[in-house]
Amino acid sequence: MPGYAWVLEVRPGYEAEYLKRHDDCWPEMLETLRRSGIRNYNIFRHGLTLFGYFETDDLAATRAHLATCPVNARWAEWMAPIMKVEIDPATQFPYLLPRQFHMD
Repeated sequence: MPGYAWVLEVRPGYEAEYLKRHDDCWPEMLETLRRSGIRNYNIFRHGLTLFGYFETDDLAATRAHLATCPVNARWAEWMAPIMKVEIDPATQFPYLLPRQFHMD
């Protein structure tokens, strides 16, 4: 299954709140991610930098589902004050990182 990664940022002073919101992630948001096709989703933090990795069989379908899902829109609005998110204008999705190396 193809894997994808992104880098975003937590706003200074919101590190604990970011962790709390993900520890208490809404069940409907988790279901939205599953329905979009996302699996094996992980987010790591180093300082204020967030690194996310997820897998999906169909990235276009995942993006389309999330773009039209009201739960995802509410989650994004709720997280906006504590995060810096750069959106790729070509995809209306966070910039994805090009893979540099893979080891089986």
